[in-house]
Amino acid sequence: MTTTATATSTDERQEGVVRRNLAGRRGAELIVKFNLVLVFLALCAVATVLAPEFLTTRNMSNLLQQSALTGIVAIGMTMVILTAGIDLSVGSVAAFGGMTVALLIDNDMHFVLAIAISLAAGAGFGAIMGGLSAYLSLPAFMTTLAGLTAIRGLAYLLTDGEPANADTSETFQLIGGGFIGYIPIAGLIFVGIAIVAGLVLRGTTFGEYIYAVGSNKEAARLSGLPVRGVITAVFAISGMLSALAGVLLTSRLTIGQPTAFDGLELDAIAAVVLGGTNLFGGRGGVMGTFVAVLLLSVLRNLCNLMGLGSFFQMVVTGLILVVALILNMAIEKRGSRA
Repeated sequence: MTTTATATSTDERQEGVVRRNLAGRRGAELIVKFNLVLVFLALCAVATVLAPEFLTTRNMSNLLQQSALTGIVAIGMTMVILTAGIDLSVGSVAAFGGMTVALLIDNDMHFVLAIAISLAAGAGFGAIMGGLSAYLSLPAFMTTLAGLTAIRGLAYLLTDGEPANADTSETFQLIGGGFIGYIPIAGLIFVGIAIVAGLVLRGTTFGEYIYAVGSNKEAARLSGLPVRGVITAVFAISGMLSALAGVLLTSRLTIGQPTAFDGLELDAIAAVVLGGTNLFGGRGGVMGTFVAVLLLSVLRNLCNLMGLGSFFQMVVTGLILVVALILNMAIEKRGSRA
């Protein structure tokens, strides 16, 4: 009887240890998965304390509207980086898209057709750069760097460097500058695109192909996957979303600016990497990018509310990025050991 009781007690202790280990692993996995959300919530709490007007409805509405354009571009960038690529042309494509829609509308084209042509042009630019990278084995960094310069030049050539007027119907202006209650329509478009992109990445064959290509391009090719087609497609999507950002800005300002979106590629890449997407491809997703875009917007918004200059904001943003990435790596390593 004593031996049986001792064995039972030992089994119970071992079972308890196993349960605690499993709970520890699950807790670590949750922390790794949602660490950026925790950082975002902590930053919001700090912002509320330092600037009480941060939580006002008007400020929250402006925050979402300010996040929308960078966020839309960052979603396309996420797909490109998941295939181990990079797209440095997004700012130039966005500027070209905004200029194109403005010029077409100014020449009495219906805004719906003008938007469609602008998005098609963005997708075409992306497909060309992606195709050069995929079919000619040119580095995406170089093809999109060339695109950054050439497409920006085209945006200037459209009007010889002058802004293009797009003052048209109120319906067009609502797309980028309108609100449903206190919620900006551009923000709703951003959220909708993020949801669709997340579903595509996690629930479709095309999404599986993207992760497979990013994880091991050669293995994907040997498995019969359309590697070149996938790479071309994600660049086309990135170009189309960049052009959409340009359309939304033109809609809000009722004018196309060839100088718009200068440096947008850096903001988009920062959001994607901060959101946990691996620069070498194969790991990450849209949810992390979405939260990272909001986090960076909250940081800049807080600096504005506190009256800090733009130069100081650049320094603070850079430091926060470094700290957040270090924290992200530390938590991930700890989670992998748990």
